[in-house]
Amino acid sequence: MAQLFFKYGAMNSGKTIEILKVAYNYEEQDKPVVLMTSGLDNRDEVGIISSRIGLRREGISIFDDTNIYETIQELDFKPACVLIDEAQFLMKTHIFQLAQIVDDLDIPVMAFGLKNDFKNELFEGSKYLLLYADKIEEMKTICWYCHRKAIMNMRMINGKPVYAGEQIQIGGNESYFPVCRKHYIHPPL
Repeated sequence: MAQLFFKYGAMNSGKTIEILKVAYNYEEQDKPVVLMTSGLDNRDEVGIISSRIGLRREGISIFDDTNIYETIQELDFKPACVLIDEAQFLMKTHIFQLAQIVDDLDIPVMAFGLKNDFKNELFEGSKYLLLYADKIEEMKTICWYCHRKAIMNMRMINGKPVYAGEQIQIGGNESYFPVCRKHYIHPPL
């Protein structure tokens, strides 16, 4: 029985390497997967799922007008699993489409992404995955400044934390640090 999974974690928690590992494991058993990622993520290039350790794979880009359900339904094969990277950037309608893939096409969907932004607010995609996912799993990492579990993402500009601005600013270690609650509120300067 197919399910909708949401695996979330702070920056640097290994979400992308995990999605690539899951794809490899399925494909090693001759079970085809579909890899998808938000079209907003252009750190490497649009449509590329790329981890910090250098592994990368091509995926189908998801844009605001993408109908994920129709994309999967129109394939000339039935995937064993649909894997979504950067799921926080998806819209509510996309999450409903993922649920429809699970419920109507009986295909498991695993979505990976951040839960909260740098202001500690939920992303739209994450909010609806938290509401609609059958299984939710936190991927853990440690705080940039101490050994506590990182649960927040701190946006940095010129070495200083920033708490205001647009929700979406694509970036990696140059722009965001995974931090615990203590260091989010009282960052070392």
